[in-house]
Amino acid sequence: MLWYQQPPRDSLKLVASTSTWMQNSYEEGYSEAKFDISRYNNDLSVMTIKNVTSNDAATYFCAASDH
Repeated sequence: MLWYQQPPRDSLKLVASTSTWMQNSYEEGYSEAKFDISRYNNDLSVMTIKNVTSNDAATYFCAASDH
């Protein structure tokens, strides 16, 4: 699964990718310390944003992939 962030009036940014067979992979500028991602199975993933501030204001998307 892929997690994206889209801040207001800005482009879509990949936060991290996750799968059931490997550890979460975070993009530059994002970390597990801020964006905690749990993957329970092929159909369910939850991202929790820790210590939320106004800088975190955005629309967040989750996308699934068969790859």
